Amino acid sequence: MRTFVIGDIHGGLLALEQVLERAEVTTEDTLIFLGDYVDGWSQSVEVIDYLIDLKSKQNCICIRGNHDQLALDWLEDRNDDFDEEMWYKHGGKATVEGYAKISPEKKRTHIEFLESLQDYYLDDQNRLFVHAGFTNLNGVKWEYFPKLFYWDRTLWESALALDPNLKEDDLHYPKRFTVYKEVYIGHTPVTRIGKTVPINKACVWNVDTGAAFRGPLTILNVDTKEYWQSEPLNELYFNEKGRN
Repeated sequence: MRTFVIGDIHGGLLALEQVLERAEVTTEDTLIFLGDYVDGWSQSVEVIDYLIDLKSKQNCICIRGNHDQLALDWLEDRNDDFDEEMWYKHGGKATVEGYAKISPEKKRTHIEFLESLQDYYLDDQNRLFVHAGFTNLNGVKWEYFPKLFYWDRTLWESALALDPNLKEDDLHYPKRFTVYKEVYIGHTPVTRIGKTVPINKACVWNVDTGAAFRGPLTILNVDTKEYWQSEPLNELYFNEKGRN
């Protein structure tokens, strides 16, 4: 049995099917999805349908992404503090258009799926899987602001800025990077630093390879670090803009 982690999908079902096939995933494997299943390409609804079905066949751990929470807020009509205009600018329009075509019954099953998403997953090897990050120096169980699990960017920014020559026992070494053996995140695409492959800095592995934009979707074997990628999503959805 293998354990795989999958980066941000953003409505790209074609890419998800491609990476699962290329990695030769079987029902014996565990799949950890880092969130952001929706917003961007045109198949957000289909991605969630696919994940619901997949969870019925094998062990799937589905983490909550910020875009998933935005979609849930919209579906449940939480208008008090919901910025719909901003959401549209960041891929929500494709999600709204997708949900206009489905029945109320199916919409309810999707709401239940989005409500069931986990803020994070910590395995028995002290490896943390979270969409964005955490801020408490003692780890996720002490996080004061749970929304940061799917909104934080400081963990990744700190990992990028860290002097690689600094040792863990140095007084200046960030404590956040000593709590877990490894931390797997998405949320901030590595295309921002000109990359399209998973990037490891300190103990952090970023597997968001820009599928929402012009990058591929990535699936990575957590134990061996071997990875497989889809074609760039702007090529799979050549007549769409995604979040570009």
